[in-house]
Amino acid sequence: MSLSEKSNDWAQKLEPILKKYKGRKHPLDYHNLYQFVVMIVLSAQDSDAKINLIAPNLFKAFPNMESLAVSNVEAVIPYISKIRNFGTKASWILEIAKTVQKDKNIPLTMDDLTALKGIGRKSANVIMREAKVPAEGIITDLHVIRVAPRIGLIPETKDGIKAEKQLMQIFPKEIWGEIGMSISFLGREICRPQPKCPECPINAICVFYKKIQG
Repeated sequence: MSLSEKSNDWAQKLEPILKKYKGRKHPLDYHNLYQFVVMIVLSAQDSDAKINLIAPNLFKAFPNMESLAVSNVEAVIPYISKIRNFGTKASWILEIAKTVQKDKNIPLTMDDLTALKGIGRKSANVIMREAKVPAEGIITDLHVIRVAPRIGLIPETKDGIKAEKQLMQIFPKEIWGEIGMSISFLGREICRPQPKCPECPINAICVFYKKIQG
């Protein structure tokens, strides 16, 4: 079987989740790209729910990149002190703001986004998806890293970059922007650490489900 046959096969098999989740807004409750970039950086190793709680007050105080760019760590920390690594994250978002200066200057390419403090490939992929620009990779968050091997897409790995590269080989480029987030939503809602397999729209093609069915 050639790689193109294999990739087309998987794209077709996962069509039910693409259909179910395509275009759904990210769980971070943002209202513009500036807010989303800041929230993505703050959400590293923390829950979206917690970031959603602190965001309104943070953005009331710092409504845009310009207001953040002229601030300092001491001023920002009180708004984010309930999240993990708040000191480091405060310096990251300030450095991003000082680099970008204005909301309209937020870059939307993989190279330019990953050049910013606190933004790796995973975050860049998510930002680009929400901004609706052409994908340069596939979102590979903790949910995707757990779910993709379960389905049978890739071998188990804890390395997000490695998982992303393997997924990029499997799927045609035209679905890169949505397939990662679709698998992530599946992992958040159905294919959880304790999966709800009978509810899953792709259980018929899932290696894990076949195994537990005996």
